Amino acid sequence: MPESRQLIVFSRFPEPGKTKTRLIPALGAEGAANLQRKMSGHTMLNTRVAATAVGAGIQVRFSGGTASKLRRWLGDGTDYQAQAQGDLGVRMQLAFEESFANGSRATVIVGTDCPTLNPLILEDAFKGLEDHDIVIGPATDGGYYLIGLRGPIPEIFQGIDWGTETVLRQTLAAVEKRDPTMKWLPPLSDVDTADDLPVWDAIKPPAPEAPHTISAIIPALNEAENITQVIEAARAHADEIVVVDGGSSDDTRERAEACGVEVLTTPPGRGCQMNAGALAATKDILLFLHADTILPENSAPFMREALARPRTACGAFKLGIEGAGFGLRCIEGLANLRSQCFGMPYGDQAIFVRSDRFRECGGFGTLPIMEDFDLVRRLKRTGSIAIVPFAVRASGRRWNRLGILRTTLINQRVIAGYLLGESPESLLRHYDQGIARG
Repeated sequence: MPESRQLIVFSRFPEPGKTKTRLIPALGAEGAANLQRKMSGHTMLNTRVAATAVGAGIQVRFSGGTASKLRRWLGDGTDYQAQAQGDLGVRMQLAFEESFANGSRATVIVGTDCPTLNPLILEDAFKGLEDHDIVIGPATDGGYYLIGLRGPIPEIFQGIDWGTETVLRQTLAAVEKRDPTMKWLPPLSDVDTADDLPVWDAIKPPAPEAPHTISAIIPALNEAENITQVIEAARAHADEIVVVDGGSSDDTRERAEACGVEVLTTPPGRGCQMNAGALAATKDILLFLHADTILPENSAPFMREALARPRTACGAFKLGIEGAGFGLRCIEGLANLRSQCFGMPYGDQAIFVRSDRFRECGGFGTLPIMEDFDLVRRLKRTGSIAIVPFAVRASGRRWNRLGILRTTLINQRVIAGYLLGESPESLLRHYDQGIARG
């Protein structure tokens, strides 16, 4: 579907010896590639939050690797395209031209070398393009970390000595010949050499050796009936609670604020809400807790112990569903069997993950549905999935309203479609139709 706004991330697949080569003397080939992986994931999380806020599509233009490798690392819901041949100017020029040809009226390109880039700056870039022809984010090394256009200006990418401290000056000289309107963003620092590493060290997520503080992130939409109870129950397990409201029409937000926790507002969509909460969170462990789910008693030590194991990628709890009846117990049993045998818990089992691992994989994909399934599949490729042997208490309202058989069939239809490559929009449509018929 054509997007009127497009956010393009230029990145390189983190292959040792082929990426961040100027950092190899300081970090080694593996260390330089690992830093590239971490900064790229960090950038993707920020761009996903910003793109949702401004209604932009996301495209990753990559060199090295393949689209499937990028998707396995950074997730679904993003368009992955190999960069064109030629110098950086040629590649950016073609990316802009293709974006405008596909219907974009405002396109922004960023790299992954600037870790202090954040959603507010990206949102400001798109706001600037409403009444300016060009938006530029200058880098302190003489280049730029962001450029945005609302129409092709090919000459500003030609005759530039890329990779030098003259890039911005030469670009401005080309800009002046066209005399477009231009907006400046704040100057930021890239991480290209060993001298730049303190820029990353100042913002990188906590080290994973001994995670011990927990941020509970609660996405909510019209959950006024449950939100106070969920927040109060989470206080016993979390050092920080962030509620992310998706634009509720009831008083969910007001009740959450009355509990004295941080409350954010984003467009609706559980994945984008949780990404925004993750960016705002400050603790070592991120616990993604649905707004109708209560954790078992004394949960925190089990989360800390599970994630202290170096090979654990993420964890979750066993599933418990409120309500009596043999059918619900069967659903619980099958869900817990799936989790234990296949390492595939779902979001209603309260997924928890170290902050650094979450950011490294770019957060939740830009998906309207199946965002939890996609995240766990990606994390599973990096380590084991820990299942805490105690059950959350999840609301049984959907099972009770639609019936156990109908709910199960809807869920399995969506999962099968996702695995077969059906588009997220089609999956959401089938899910909503199934719910409506209930």
